[in-house]
Amino acid sequence: MPSITEQNNLGDLLKYEAPNRYSRDVATIAAGQNLPLGTVLGRNTNDGKHYAIDPGATDGTETAIGVLANEIDATNADRSDAILIARHAVVAKTALVWPIALSGAQRTGYEQQLAERGVLVRESA
Repeated sequence: MPSITEQNNLGDLLKYEAPNRYSRDVATIAAGQNLPLGTVLGRNTNDGKHYAIDPGATDGTETAIGVLANEIDATNADRSDAILIARHAVVAKTALVWPIALSGAQRTGYEQQLAERGVLVRESA
């Protein structure tokens, strides 16, 4: 019998958030990206749009500001319906999506940046 692999859902990522959607923001994902739930995001200071974090950038996207709470396909155009976990929340470490070449030390640094914004990264059961 073939095995089935289920993708993460919001319950796999988000372990706690404040009431009344206080933890969430609506974000615009820049065109040219197809991002899964759990992607750690940065905001470009030039255009205000959100991108997957890029440790080599110098435009603001090198700083983690939140975690994507829904899958967004912005391959062909900007998408302004992204949900960003931006504050007062706990997310599961195992559900975060990082750039492939990111080192362990860089991940730890990004987790600290998220913690400074009130998004705590925790091991999940």
